[in-house]
Amino acid sequence: MSGGGPGARVRFLLDWVEARLPFRALLPFAKKKKVPVHRHSVWYYMGGMLLFLFFLQVATGILLLFYYRPSAEGAYESVQFIMAEVEFGWLIRSIHAWGANLMVFTAFVHLFSVLLLKAYRPPRELTWVTGAFLLFLCMGLGFTGYLLPWNELAFFATRVGTEIPGTIPVVGEFIRNFLRGGEDVTGATLTRFFAFHVSILPALTFLLIALHVLLVQIHGMSVPMDVEEENAVKGEIPFVPNFLIRDIIGWLTILAVLATMAAFFPAHMGEKADPFASAPVGIKPEWYFMFMFQTLKYLPPEIMGINGELVGVAVFSVAALVMVLIPFLDRAAARGVRTSTWRNITLAALLYMLLLTYLGYTVNPSL
Repeated sequence: MSGGGPGARVRFLLDWVEARLPFRALLPFAKKKKVPVHRHSVWYYMGGMLLFLFFLQVATGILLLFYYRPSAEGAYESVQFIMAEVEFGWLIRSIHAWGANLMVFTAFVHLFSVLLLKAYRPPRELTWVTGAFLLFLCMGLGFTGYLLPWNELAFFATRVGTEIPGTIPVVGEFIRNFLRGGEDVTGATLTRFFAFHVSILPALTFLLIALHVLLVQIHGMSVPMDVEEENAVKGEIPFVPNFLIRDIIGWLTILAVLATMAAFFPAHMGEKADPFASAPVGIKPEWYFMFMFQTLKYLPPEIMGINGELVGVAVFSVAALVMVLIPFLDRAAARGVRTSTWRNITLAALLYMLLLTYLGYTVNPSL
């Protein structure tokens, strides 16, 4: 290429890339996607927000990996070094910490909006199933990442959290020891959680995200049943560029919110974990596990001769299974009939989670 302005050079570069990687062939496919416009359209942005937060976690997590040491001897000190010595390390770690909480919160908002709008109706059953498992993976990422700073609160909360599966008959002890890498929470647990947090769970999340996004692309955005019945769709807008530009504005807004929270409320360090110390009073899990934790606290030691914690674990396991299978259980929605049964169950579950979370943070820890 000889001569020509900057525009000609850009066109030459694009043509060179196109000859080797035909990305322009994807443009008609992307432009074909339309987004319905109606009074519930705001909930469509939750999926893109969740995707952005996940990739933000990946980006900040990679930066933290340059300095983090996954061992009982070095983890706490390496996080201290990131917070105090690495330039903008405190900001990156704080964005990562706040972003994790916001990602799980957005996942719950997205899940309940899909439930209440019955967006899991045919042919979107598998879209719902992959989304439900993505929520579980988000919570798993939060649980495994919580221990990595190796501070006192995270250490004892992890000990309590990994003890719960031990109540399961036959396989409980195996599951507990598998999670811990031994009989107790040690440096082996930290190394194991590190492997889960930075390798296994992100890889599974990437795969499920790809499948989930593909299914959304194939089946498009669901229109709520009440909007369909009232014929209240106001039209459609192209996903590229109209909806995508609005998505990007939302991403920039949430990034600004995260940066503000990180600047004014940086992630705290706490005391370094001491396996020989007694557990501090009022150990609590992260907020998104609080409703389960508080439920187990309220259960009696035995229920009809069965271990109370085992009953609680069984109930939550069944509830998770029912949640995954809702598209196949809600036969009325599958036939296009609008009923309030599953909506009422969803609202009751949401109210229960909020109430138990509130009690977990306000009731005396000794209760």
